[in-house]
Amino acid sequence: MKSVNTSSAATSHPIPQEAFDWYDEYAHGIIDRRTFMRRLATLTAAGLSLSVLTSALMPNYAEAEQVSFNDPDIKASYSTFTSPKGHGEGKGYLVEPAKIIAEPNRTAPTVLVIHENRGLNPYVKDVARRLAKQGFIAFAPDALYPLGGYPGNDDEGRAMQRSMDKAKLEQDFIAAANFIKSHTLSSGKLGTVGFCFGGYIVNMLAATMPAELDAAVAYYGTPAAEALRPNVKGPIMLQFGGLDERVNATWPDYEKTLKANKANYIAHTYPGVNHGFHNDSTGRYAPKEAELSWTRTIAFFNKHLG
Repeated sequence: MKSVNTSSAATSHPIPQEAFDWYDEYAHGIIDRRTFMRRLATLTAAGLSLSVLTSALMPNYAEAEQVSFNDPDIKASYSTFTSPKGHGEGKGYLVEPAKIIAEPNRTAPTVLVIHENRGLNPYVKDVARRLAKQGFIAFAPDALYPLGGYPGNDDEGRAMQRSMDKAKLEQDFIAAANFIKSHTLSSGKLGTVGFCFGGYIVNMLAATMPAELDAAVAYYGTPAAEALRPNVKGPIMLQFGGLDERVNATWPDYEKTLKANKANYIAHTYPGVNHGFHNDSTGRYAPKEAELSWTRTIAFFNKHLG
């Protein structure tokens, strides 16, 4: 039984890798909650209580905030945008650098931030604030807006997002990308970063609007539909967790296409970490690898958007 240490577990026992794998299956709808909890119960013989396991695996957003919403360097608000080919209208979390607003005739590059498969939760909003703190105009749409928005918990958010029309969701993100690129303070440069489902959307955007997208960073995301992949030219950065067998299995074929396209791409795999390793609200968080990947992301955006 392979185990992974996590700072989120208040125990001397490491969390078995099986628990992370089962959580990934549960989070992506492969197994239901009852099956997930039944499997976790089998690990109690190893000295781990269900409460320890669930607290290590489930998100704790109170611990995840790195940039406060009232940080003086940023201005956070909400904006709606039209999505005629999607759900008609979308809404997202807009975070602007305060210095860009304060100085006349100053502009900044824009970055679209795309959440996981559960709506715009506090972790993703914090990612948007981190980008604004670095000087980018960040916009994080909530795919669940047509259903009333992120409900406040990930389980319900996953169920809501799973019920939605995938083609319309994709159109909503295309509309959001065009919306933020045309922001009044935009320099005209557009980047995007996404996680899990958001990583897939990043790959989809790179394939459907390559001329409009100046830099893309996909964290543990699957590729776009095979017919679209020849359109990907980059620049694109792909970030993978070494233990993420489900997503990593899609990479060899995708890389063959990128090479055939002569695409401008770079891929990083971080050994020994799970899918979701950048998400600092769960036990999958790997601080060292998350920080390295984020440093690379910011440097990539500075290079291609600055």
